[in-house]
Amino acid sequence: MKIHIAAFVLLLFGPTLFAQQRTSSYQTKYVVILVIDGPRYSETYGDTSCRLSPVLCDSLRYEGAFYEDFKNNGVTYTVPGHTAIATGVYQRISNSGTSLPKNPSLFQYYLKSTGAAKKDAYIVASKGKLDVLANTENKKWHDQFLASTYCGPNGNGLGYGKDEKTFAKVTELVSSPDAPHVMLINLLAVDVYGHANNWEKYKESITACDAYAANLWAMIQSNPLMKNQTTLFITNDHGRHLDGVKSGFVNHGDRCEGCRHISLLVLGPDTPKGLSIQKEGELIDISKTISTLLHFDMPTSKGRFLEEAFRP
Repeated sequence: MKIHIAAFVLLLFGPTLFAQQRTSSYQTKYVVILVIDGPRYSETYGDTSCRLSPVLCDSLRYEGAFYEDFKNNGVTYTVPGHTAIATGVYQRISNSGTSLPKNPSLFQYYLKSTGAAKKDAYIVASKGKLDVLANTENKKWHDQFLASTYCGPNGNGLGYGKDEKTFAKVTELVSSPDAPHVMLINLLAVDVYGHANNWEKYKESITACDAYAANLWAMIQSNPLMKNQTTLFITNDHGRHLDGVKSGFVNHGDRCEGCRHISLLVLGPDTPKGLSIQKEGELIDISKTISTLLHFDMPTSKGRFLEEAFRP
C-alpha cells in the first residue's frame, strides 16, 4: 500500500518537483538585455561573411546559443518592440513615448519579488522615449516597483542621446560593485542612420554596436560579482524592409519578413556553447525566460521559457 501511495505522489507532484529542481540549479544571478535598435538580419547574421559584425557573427555567436529564427511577431517599431521584451505581451502602443505599457514589466515583477532597491533594476537607453518601460497603466502596478532609468541625453527621458554616452553609463553600472541584477540597454545609431537614408553610416553603426557588444561581455567577465553568474541576451526590437520592399532599409513597421526577422544570441553560465537553434523564438519569450532564471513569477507574460537555450 505504501508503495502505491508513493507512486501516486510521484505521479502527481513529480513534474512540479522536477521543474523546481531544474530552475533552482541555474547559476544566473544577473541578467542584461542588449537591444541593438533596428538592423536588418541581412546585414548582421544573415551575411555569412560577417563583414559588419565580426564579433557577434563569428566569435561570440559560438560562445552561446543563437536563434536562427527569432521574430518580432507584433508591431515592428521601437516602443512596441521594447514593450514586448519588457512585458512579454505584444501591444499596439504609441511609438512616441507618450503612453505607458498596459502590463507590468519584468523589472516591476523582479523588484516586487525580491524587495530590492530600484537601482537593482535599470533601463539605460539612447532613446529617451523608452523611459516609459519603467511604468505601466495597470492600476495595481502603476507607479509601483519602478526601475531606475537613464534614457535619452544625460538620462533626461527626452529626445535621442548618443550611443557613446549611453554606453558610458552602462560601463559605470556594470563596473560597479553594486551592479544592477536586471538591466536593459538600447543603442539607437543603426536605426537613426537607417531612417536618414545614410547607407554608409548605417553599416558603420552596425559595426560600432558589434564592438559595444564585445566590450559589454568583456566588462561582465571582468566584474567578479557578475563573472560566470550573468546571462546576456543580445537582440533587436525590429528589423527593416528588405531591398525592393517599400523604401527598403530606410523604414520599417509592417509584418514583412525584413521587419519581423531579428536575432537573439544568449550567453551565460547556463547556456551551452556553440548552439544553433532552429526552433522559433520571439520577443515576448525573453521576459518569461528571465523570470524563470531569476526565480520570480510573471503571470501576465504571454511568452514561453526558451528552454532549448539552457542546460537541462
